[in-house]
Amino acid sequence: MIDPSPKPPFEAARLFDRAGGPRVMGILNVTPDSFSDGGRFEAVEAAVRRARAMVDEGADVVDVGGESTRPGHTPVEADEEIRRVVPAIRAIRAELEAPISIDTMKAKVAAAALEAGATIVNDVWGLQRDPDIASVAAEHGAPVVVMHHRTEVDARLDIVEDIKRFLGRSIEIAQKAGVPDRAIMLDPGVGFGKTVEQNLIAIRRVDALAAMGFPVLLGTSRKSLIGHIIPRTPEERVFGTVATSVIGWAAGATMFRVHDIRANRDALLVAQAVLSG
Repeated sequence: MIDPSPKPPFEAARLFDRAGGPRVMGILNVTPDSFSDGGRFEAVEAAVRRARAMVDEGADVVDVGGESTRPGHTPVEADEEIRRVVPAIRAIRAELEAPISIDTMKAKVAAAALEAGATIVNDVWGLQRDPDIASVAAEHGAPVVVMHHRTEVDARLDIVEDIKRFLGRSIEIAQKAGVPDRAIMLDPGVGFGKTVEQNLIAIRRVDALAAMGFPVLLGTSRKSLIGHIIPRTPEERVFGTVATSVIGWAAGATMFRVHDIRANRDALLVAQAVLSG
């Protein structure tokens, strides 16, 4: 039986500390249109089974999302997103100890998910799309992952400077809302409003984000960037994803948002052992 007692505020931020080694965030999309696994885990029972399997494979966090953010996705109203994620989060929380993050850009969804048992807010718009989401996270004592996002691709940009400027604003928003620095994690947003070359630079220059004084999450799992390099379907991009995860750890990332838990975790643990020697 899972202990239902409340946890200390921002307790899940312990997972943001790189000293604890590489962390793996497992992707659980309860959506009908995710680019990689959409529709497979809509049923609550299936979502719980998948969450349990991810934890068994070594996932440190289960990331539940109810709205696809793939190119060309159909936007979802907050109430529909809540309908998708809350039953899954409640059921997972009832059976598993693993922290749950809610992948959303909407304050209303974040609040419902945190009340259902989620403990981390993962916002692909870096707290900048919905002005209330940072306050929701702070009120619930939830750490935040803030991601860089662009609506338009601009090949002329110095993408590292653009990411730093954007995430600098996200940090300020989080701090003003009451989220402590130790509970803020940065995400360069690989695959969101960037050219292929800019995505490669974002991975290569994870160190530039780590130098801002905050931990970094890297999410490259099965993305089209890898398909541009090796012509594989999303499900066949495991080895390409693993390569980016290892490079990301070497560059300073702490957490890795992936579909294929065991492959990435094993590679990251080996990379940690080699690089710490």
